Amino acid sequence: MPDATQLTDLQIALLRVLWDKREATVAEIAEALRPARDLAPTTIATLLSRLEKRGVVNHTSQGRQYVYRARVSEGEVRRSMVSGLTDLLFGGDVAALMSHLLDAGSVRPGDLEKVRALIGEAEGRSGKRGGR
Repeated sequence: MPDATQLTDLQIALLRVLWDKREATVAEIAEALRPARDLAPTTIATLLSRLEKRGVVNHTSQGRQYVYRARVSEGEVRRSMVSGLTDLLFGGDVAALMSHLLDAGSVRPGDLEKVRALIGEAEGRSGKRGGR
């Protein structure tokens, strides 16, 4: 899998444009980001080049322009980054990560019910695989 474990917020912003549009040129990405970030096209091109070296995006040539596509899905990036964060900060202990999230004080009304439902779904899936 491409190296998506450690992406910056700017790199994720570029990827969000690609996920949304499916493919885009540097100019199209710059335009999409302009309301929040006024970046020079050369900056965007440099970031895309670095992401391409890591296998996160790729490009094709259309005339004199490169058209970029994400090689990873948003879900793959989330899984990769959360797994990396869990390993780095919690020694791979998912329960410690969950405990931290619940203790952090950012739990909103309704969140706990959603988490309980997700746990129930996960338990159901693991029961179908032989109780692991």
